Amino acid sequence: MEMIIDFPGGARVDAHFGPYTVKTDQPPMGGGAGSAPTPFALFLASLGTCAGIYVLGFCRQRGLPTDGIRLIQRVRSNPMTGMVEEVELEIQVPPTFPQKYYEALVRSAEQCAVKKHLERPPRFNVHTEVVGQPA
Repeated sequence: MEMIIDFPGGARVDAHFGPYTVKTDQPPMGGGAGSAPTPFALFLASLGTCAGIYVLGFCRQRGLPTDGIRLIQRVRSNPMTGMVEEVELEIQVPPTFPQKYYEALVRSAEQCAVKKHLERPPRFNVHTEVVGQPA
């Protein structure tokens, strides 16, 4: 997959891929306008939404209603380094949700592709390339 990343103004940085544009910004204290989530907030949101896709798929495959189901994501960071040390996902289900599926629901959320990529991170290759003709 290829994405085009550009700078539409201020501290905004957008990613374009296929028909989509993902907008990011920094909070005012970081020099931005707070008009969109930060890139790191989107990264964290991708964990919970990815797990959510698997939970949704699990329920749909079994004809289970998803009304009242939600995921709560808690992120714990090291106060000294600011680095994330733990991500907790709590799957909340209504009292009518069959208890026999609780463990399977957890296993389905653990299949999240974002989580799996964090467990086996890719290599990063960052480089500069000159494009276009000099003025």
